[in-house]
Amino acid sequence: MTTRRSALGAGRSATERRAPSSEIPLQFKVLDKPTAHPHRALMSAPALHDRARQDLQYIRETMAAAAGFTAVSGWGQVAVGAVGIVAGLIAARQPGFWGWFAAWIAAAVVGANIGIASTLVKAHRAGLPLLAAPVRKFALALAPALAAGAVLTVGLIQVHAVMLLPACWLLCYGAGVMAGGAHSVPALPVMGACFLVLGIAATVAPPSWTSALLIAGFGALHVIFGVFIAVRHGG
Repeated sequence: MTTRRSALGAGRSATERRAPSSEIPLQFKVLDKPTAHPHRALMSAPALHDRARQDLQYIRETMAAAAGFTAVSGWGQVAVGAVGIVAGLIAARQPGFWGWFAAWIAAAVVGANIGIASTLVKAHRAGLPLLAAPVRKFALALAPALAAGAVLTVGLIQVHAVMLLPACWLLCYGAGVMAGGAHSVPALPVMGACFLVLGIAATVAPPSWTSALLIAGFGALHVIFGVFIAVRHGG
């Protein structure tokens, strides 16, 4: 009997000794592999947090730059105004209509190129795409008014109503600037409103006032508001 109990005890002891060895492989199953290197998880969490913080900071800076972007260059507008003043003085000295008309068309072409180039340079300096949202919205809002002014110019010349050209140009340009200024700083809609006032005045003013009204609009207003935008909104 004693021998049988000893055998059972020996067998039980042997089973107990073998049991831990049979559980050892369970510690290295495939499902347990992610915990084999816990220090990697501890190191990756701060790295992801820092990356997310840097991305969020970049997004905030980009949005702030885009929100503060004026869509036009202030100093570029000053240059456009200077071209307008010179063109107005030259046009006023022309003896006939076509010389007067050619002076203003040349000023429009030169001024448009200056405005586009200066705006793209300003966008580049601000770290924004060349066709940033403010620039794109301003251009899309301004273009229909300028196109309407071009069509009306051809029509007025054909019917020999050239005395209405100054009013047409001032009104169409003012409407376009007001529409485009809705996507930019408040100074631009105000400038557009001033153009509209001059355009209304040009419809009722004597013909001798037309050159002065054009110089006041395409020359003086561009210079005044260009300086304001450059000083208040960074160039």
